[in-house]
Amino acid sequence: MTEIPKQINNWIEGKETPAIAREWFDKLNPVNGTLLCQAARSRVADIDTAVESAKANQPSWADIPPVQRGQILHNIVLGMKTHQEKIAQIVAAETGKSFEDAYGETEGAIALGLFYASEGQRLYGRTTTSGNLNKYAMTVRQPLGVAGLIIAANTPIANVAWKVFPALICGNSAVLKAAEDTPATAWFFGKVALESGLPAGVLNIIQGYGLEAGAPLVAHPDLAVVSFTGSTAVGKVIQRVAGDRLARVSLELGGKNPLVVCDDADLENAVKWTILSAFSNAGQRCASASRIIIFASIYDIFREKLVEATKQVKIGPVINEKQLNNMLAAVGRAKEEGAKILIGGSRLPGEGYFMAPTLIENVSPQAEISQQELFGPIAILYCVQDFESALALANDSPYGLTASMHTRSIHRAVKFCEKVQTGVAVVNAGTYGSEPHMPFGGLKQSGNGTREPGTEALDVYSELKDIYINIDPEQL
Repeated sequence: MTEIPKQINNWIEGKETPAIAREWFDKLNPVNGTLLCQAARSRVADIDTAVESAKANQPSWADIPPVQRGQILHNIVLGMKTHQEKIAQIVAAETGKSFEDAYGETEGAIALGLFYASEGQRLYGRTTTSGNLNKYAMTVRQPLGVAGLIIAANTPIANVAWKVFPALICGNSAVLKAAEDTPATAWFFGKVALESGLPAGVLNIIQGYGLEAGAPLVAHPDLAVVSFTGSTAVGKVIQRVAGDRLARVSLELGGKNPLVVCDDADLENAVKWTILSAFSNAGQRCASASRIIIFASIYDIFREKLVEATKQVKIGPVINEKQLNNMLAAVGRAKEEGAKILIGGSRLPGEGYFMAPTLIENVSPQAEISQQELFGPIAILYCVQDFESALALANDSPYGLTASMHTRSIHRAVKFCEKVQTGVAVVNAGTYGSEPHMPFGGLKQSGNGTREPGTEALDVYSELKDIYINIDPEQL
């Protein structure tokens, strides 16, 4: 087991730095509720120091050719690969997920880092034609300045990589506000980055609570871009605050994602992917399936298979007790309104923050629990008559992040992917599983239209400059 420091500091100007107020907050182990470590309780003064450092070091980082920046980021990737087991152990300890799952998550973060390190060789603008004689037109990418990055705790090392690598390859410096529930993961990444040759101050990492550290980071006038992954409610506040000074904003927010099971589906495959989509990572995925829409002709048999499969699920804890209590309260309100709990619905025995895998039916699509993201292992079953009603129910949501349909019909699959109101559509698999080279994001309350990762993330972290070159033929 990798030793997590008893106290997790900030990284500012390449040095471990406690909060200026010398205060700490507790990080509890979600498996048993015991103290895992303490983290620096940063506030406005710490944010100011971190942004000042990032601002001072950004021009020299931007002056490094993109190919060389990519080589430095590649060294970080190699460092992550060397320490992959340590990173996975930290992720497992902080989140309560299995080491196997944490190791796989780290593998994904490494793959994403490698993709963006390689983009240093492909930081494309474009060359085109002009309508005027002796005039040449082109575009080039340029950095924005200082990027403020705010991440969630559900997949902590993946979330760090998701934002840090594209921000840095574009020539920005960055201030990363670590998730308060996973402070050690971000801290260890900062350590690896510095040991791998990232110049001091290019990436500063701040620990702290959202209102005390995240809010002043978003409001800081020297931030050119803010990228946030988290709840829709917080995303709306960030959009207003940063948008007031016309800073660029990227928001990857919540989901209430539908998984549709048609009457011609491979039911065993559909059960497998429903279980994975609803309950893996304790349901703590913005892309988890929480609305299971089933054709009436197979509803009873699919429900029976799904309940039996759910009995075999071994669940990890949710990230903290507040999150657990919110889930239990939502399920309780649904029961009072007539919902039927097929399985689960309660806290599992023990000291940790374990929510039983939960399946619910007899819930209105307009009920609170149908419309609000719970971010836990809770899924609702709905019965529909046909394809059109399934599609309509899939789209009847304030969110629009991911969706999946299980069918053997290419006709249904194509039409579903075309008409479902989400940023991601999947056929015969889960509602999650984005890849590093592909854009991810959603519609409606699931985001503001930006996409990360993929090359599309470069549009978040860089500015396009038009360049026109005029020549005088008489000077040839």
